[in-house]
Amino acid sequence: MNDLDNPNESPALRRPRVIVFDVNETLSDMSPLSRRFTDVGAPNELASLWFASVLRDGFALTAVGAARPFADVASGLLAVMLPPEALDRGIDDAVEHIMGGFMSLDVHPDVADGIRALAALEIRLTTLSNGAVGVAQKLLEGAGVLEQVEMLLSVDQAGAWKPAAQSYRYALDRCGVEPHEAMLVAVHPWDIDGAHRAGLSTAWINRTGTTYPQHFTAPDLEATSLLHLEQLLQHAT
Repeated sequence: MNDLDNPNESPALRRPRVIVFDVNETLSDMSPLSRRFTDVGAPNELASLWFASVLRDGFALTAVGAARPFADVASGLLAVMLPPEALDRGIDDAVEHIMGGFMSLDVHPDVADGIRALAALEIRLTTLSNGAVGVAQKLLEGAGVLEQVEMLLSVDQAGAWKPAAQSYRYALDRCGVEPHEAMLVAVHPWDIDGAHRAGLSTAWINRTGTTYPQHFTAPDLEATSLLHLEQLLQHAT
């Protein structure tokens, strides 16, 4: 079977003019954050619950028109979720130590080469994060691919977290393209679904072999890595 026979490829899919990358977990490997929890005396399994709670609360605030910066939501939840009796330092110091971990994260192994390969297809690359622009900048600088990315965007300027349509419209406006000219690339099905509803094409990066939830709109493409995505887009018209 050759690449053109791949069931993940859609012959009707157009190669996007712009790719909009999600950042947290899509580009960044967030697994080291769990060590930040054990550093301060908290259980490492609290990290995944905390991050899911950050998304939940960020989405809830956006739903009522009261979006807050990612760092405010994340640090506020740490202050109430960290078990004070287990900590080896004060709560403020513990929160600061964990939040500081975002600035020391690395990209997934496929990201640097994948970004270079996608840029070689003459596709404009940008990021749109529910987090801060500074985190994305540090991440891409560390991977040596910041120059390949045209623009770093945050929903802080959009006034609404993804997956609200307002956040994607903000990115489209900044890039000067129509929805059908852009593709959202993410590991989060909720992000894929939101971008689809805003008119973008979508690519789901499934590095772990999980099953896409049926209650969300399916992605236009499914890839195991950014390099795999570049291979699929080679054949898009």
